[in-house]
Amino acid sequence: MAKTSPKLIARRKRVKRIRTRSFGTSERPRLRVFRSNRHIYAQIIDDTMHATLITMSTKDKEFNASEFKDKCAQAKKVGEMIAERAKNAGISNVVFDRGGNLYHGRVKALSDGAREGGLNF
Repeated sequence: MAKTSPKLIARRKRVKRIRTRSFGTSERPRLRVFRSNRHIYAQIIDDTMHATLITMSTKDKEFNASEFKDKCAQAKKVGEMIAERAKNAGISNVVFDRGGNLYHGRVKALSDGAREGGLNF
């Protein structure tokens, strides 16, 4: 797909609009979600230091995708695992950044898993 397709342009606009409102600090970093057709990725980012603190995805070595029957279940497990890693790093409050995606399906499943894992947002 070309980089000038209307869908990609609209998504970039949504990402830009969301990023003007959400900013991750050291006390409350940003939980960023990226969704591709096959995988889902989550990062916890400190925007003041311009650093990624924690990452988790369905491509991670600790993640076994064969245990789950659908991608929503995989996304929920990724949310639980990133919440566990965040708690080990001393992070309990985050700002949720859905990455221009609608808040339903896999993005919602990831956020529900992160909340069940103990993250507050």
